[in-house]
Amino acid sequence: MARPDKRAADELRGVEIIPGFHRLSEGSVLYKCGGTVVLCTASIDNKVPPFLEGKGKGWLTAEYQMHPRANPQRRESRDGRGKAPSGRTMEIQRLIGRALRAAVDLDKLGERTIALDCDVLEADGGTRTASVTGGFVALALAVGKLTARGALTSRVLREPIAATSVGLVKGEIALDLMYLEDSKAEVDLNVVATGHGAIVEIQGTAEDKPVPRAQIDRMVDLALVGIERLTVLQKKAIEAAGVDLASLTVVETAP
Repeated sequence: MARPDKRAADELRGVEIIPGFHRLSEGSVLYKCGGTVVLCTASIDNKVPPFLEGKGKGWLTAEYQMHPRANPQRRESRDGRGKAPSGRTMEIQRLIGRALRAAVDLDKLGERTIALDCDVLEADGGTRTASVTGGFVALALAVGKLTARGALTSRVLREPIAATSVGLVKGEIALDLMYLEDSKAEVDLNVVATGHGAIVEIQGTAEDKPVPRAQIDRMVDLALVGIERLTVLQKKAIEAAGVDLASLTVVETAP
């Protein structure tokens, strides 16, 4: 299959991870995936939502926004400025929050909240998966800062979590869809998982006709290969920022 950017069917778009991009937040990364660029920041607040007060447990939440010029033409306005966030925005930020809560042992975090803000600066497909993947790096850097200053004494991170898309385009399976592919795909899946292949979430839709289970299984298998590669890049970026990921991670049995 000839792809618009000449990649092989099982090839990820080029990834660049720039840690520490935002100097004021506890953890940050500028995450680039092909033509998609997302700024992910992690902020620490020493309190939790009312439903968790007094329970000794932490929380993680996420917000997602598209910059008005993230697309070729400027959007009329930002979500939240004179209008409520769109259903799409709410759905994506809930996905990011769910995905990254799976990466943290909240019982060991203490009564503090980690807020992940994912701002899409440029969009060419895969903004939600880029937000999850970049968001984990920002999360790890924030936890590393808490640990370095003695505010956190327990290991709270589970293994890295990343996300990618996989689709059925012109009858063929392709990894990490750009917009031109995503907009025409017969099936589009977003997969969130660990580097060892443990599934966190799968979102998917057949746009036209039903798809055989075996086809979906092959798509998930390819997504997991891509996610394993992404977690390697996450670890390298975290270590390049001077954070020892292994010292923050709860030792768990691989699936």
